Amino acid sequence: MIVCFDIGGTAIKGAVAYSAEDVRPFPRQPTPIDDFDAFVDILKEVIGQADGRPDCVALSITGIIEPDTQRAVVANVPCIHGRPLQADLEAALGLPVLVANDADCFVLAEAGAGAGRGHHVVFGVILGTGVGGGLVVGGRLINAEGGFAGEWGHGPIAATEAGHPPVHLPRFQCGCGQKGCIDPICSARGMERLHHHLHDETLTSEDIVRAWERGDTRAARTMEVYVDVIASPLALVANVTGCTIMPVGGGLSNATALLAEIDRALRQRILRKFDRPLLVKAQCEIEPGLIGAAVLGLSYRSG
Repeated sequence: MIVCFDIGGTAIKGAVAYSAEDVRPFPRQPTPIDDFDAFVDILKEVIGQADGRPDCVALSITGIIEPDTQRAVVANVPCIHGRPLQADLEAALGLPVLVANDADCFVLAEAGAGAGRGHHVVFGVILGTGVGGGLVVGGRLINAEGGFAGEWGHGPIAATEAGHPPVHLPRFQCGCGQKGCIDPICSARGMERLHHHLHDETLTSEDIVRAWERGDTRAARTMEVYVDVIASPLALVANVTGCTIMPVGGGLSNATALLAEIDRALRQRILRKFDRPLLVKAQCEIEPGLIGAAVLGLSYRSG
């Protein structure tokens, strides 16, 4: 048995897990973002409700662990930002602690209990407020020691021409400090930015998708260009990792027709040919952070 947590800037979700399919949540509690002692007290309170001493504690965080320093980078929870979080929590809790990024926990959940079950190489794709991802090979997270593997949304690789006929695209500024990343053009906000660039019209990503599904010609052009931009970097990810499934989470994953279009374009651009969808909607839609943290902790117990 392990105790797992999904740590957000607003709430802490805790659960006891006996398997990836048997995760029993406790009521969520507000995150004490500026008080580390209060943060630890909440973890202790949840651990105290477990039936016995857990084998370990596993956390999903909205940030990363720097692989060289093992310090947490979690901007929305200042009390843990900059800390050697694993070491500090192990000292405070008296238990082994594992920490992983929320996108990594997402792909762990999909590999262990979702669309990636039975696949040796699973690449999880986040398409929402941001573009991110994570990689699991043989049931193990590549970022087990922290790091940035799977962050395919960053790097100046976005196309400067896309669509049929081609249209010129600017290299939009990214929050990571670079220009031309996938994140500022293929996230939900990026889709809105792209639509405005093409048509000088401001719509939400939800409105763009709905208009496209109704047959609106301007929205259709936006989606054509969007799919052309996103399919190539995803194809590169598939070729480099050898993944055989790419579960998608985040707000844009709810647009099933969009996923089907991206998958069609993606499979035309990869070396290995599949007669089934490669890019699919994630199956762990409820509490993927907790499920992923549970899989992380359970792998520690079995390893």
